[in-house]
Amino acid sequence: MSLAELAGCLEERFGERSKHDVPLGRLTTYRIGGPAALYLEPGTRSDLEAVARCLQSAGEGVPVITLGRGSNLVISDKGWPGLVLRLAPRAFSFTRPGDGPDSLVAGAATPLPVVANWTTRRGLSGLEFMIAIPGSIGGAVRMNAGAHGSETSDTLATATVLDLSSGELTERKAPELELSYRHSNLTEQEVVLDATFELVPQTENEVRARLESFRKHRGETQPPAVQNAGSTFKNPAGDHAGRLVEAAGLKGFRVGGVEVSRLHANFFVSDETATAQDVYDLVHEVARRVKEDFGIELEPEVKFAGEFEDRSHT
Repeated sequence: MSLAELAGCLEERFGERSKHDVPLGRLTTYRIGGPAALYLEPGTRSDLEAVARCLQSAGEGVPVITLGRGSNLVISDKGWPGLVLRLAPRAFSFTRPGDGPDSLVAGAATPLPVVANWTTRRGLSGLEFMIAIPGSIGGAVRMNAGAHGSETSDTLATATVLDLSSGELTERKAPELELSYRHSNLTEQEVVLDATFELVPQTENEVRARLESFRKHRGETQPPAVQNAGSTFKNPAGDHAGRLVEAAGLKGFRVGGVEVSRLHANFFVSDETATAQDVYDLVHEVARRVKEDFGIELEPEVKFAGEFEDRSHT
């Protein structure tokens, strides 16, 4: 399959909505990275089904990623060589009551803090932790996002998923997603459209007290959401990545325009000179030094998309 063939199919179906060489940095919290070769914002399920048909008719070969709020993603300085899909917020950002008295249905593009506030106002407990995460529902399901001892899997009931490789739309029960720590079995070909959560009724004051404590904790212990991608590494079993990075003496350690936060060592913050390669190099150098000092291999939580150079720093 050639990129040109896919581009032609998308242009025939979507016209000017199908775009070329769209800068992606502005769509991520790091604000760095190159363009997408092809870019589309599907506004309906039928749009996604049409994308699936284009991919199927042209064969295999062009890489596809779905971009949410870009809060745990670093796009290569060279950009993304395939198709980037970003669900249109006007269609896929929503919150509404589910069928049950204590359930919530949220669109995949809905910001997590919006969900946390929506449930709090209604005295529904279980998603207060989302106030501390600058991502979206789709990403939360895909990565089983969590904070403050809670995870998406704790309350997730079902997720609506469209498989771009087949065009099939299914409702997956949470156990079918094989959710574990910052992991699901969803592939890049599978796009989350919405999710249903089963929550616990409490008084609004009780829920709000927890939400505000999480909000306060984030403000006091973590750098602002902009110019970083949240937690850089997953916590290894029985320990915390931030503690290990700090114990290795790496707070303030810098590569190019990116440094380990002096406030929280598992956050890497960038300045206006930063490149995506700087982030990649810093992540891998910090992981190398932690393994050298403690024998523990840190696994990145941040995702890298596109082509990066593998190089080490001495």
